[in-house]
Amino acid sequence: MRVYALAGDGTRRELQVEEFWPHKGRLVLKFAGVDSMNDAEMLSGCELQVPRGERAGLEAGWTYISDLVGCTVFDREREVGRVTDVQLGAGEAPLLIVQAGSKSYDIPFAEAYLAKVDQGKKKVHMVLPDGMLDVNAPLTAEEKREQGGYPKRRGD
Repeated sequence: MRVYALAGDGTRRELQVEEFWPHKGRLVLKFAGVDSMNDAEMLSGCELQVPRGERAGLEAGWTYISDLVGCTVFDREREVGRVTDVQLGAGEAPLLIVQAGSKSYDIPFAEAYLAKVDQGKKKVHMVLPDGMLDVNAPLTAEEKREQGGYPKRRGD
């Protein structure tokens, strides 16, 4: 199996999976030519990528995270915005970075909020808790003044 290791600086390295095995609830991969701990440490923090044409098929109801980029997110029937990125490692669930005009929202891609993913139509239907989109909404001018971000007007 071929995978690519994407480093934080944007460099990619092709790797061949030589063998793999489960260990403490995780999967350990042994790559050809990576024969020491020093060699393996150089891959620490890399994102492993599988070429789209070589990915395994998924069961109904499952979605590859990378397929979410470009999808439109809906909260019930209201359009929220388009997924521009997905961040992993920020918590239990991946975070969808959703852009709506000048606003940006971080929305957990959690099963508890997910109604359906329509991959063919590039739509993600969610049922978000009331107020979730307000948590990281841009501050109003008044809120910025209250936090000291804008000079106060006379009489404020």
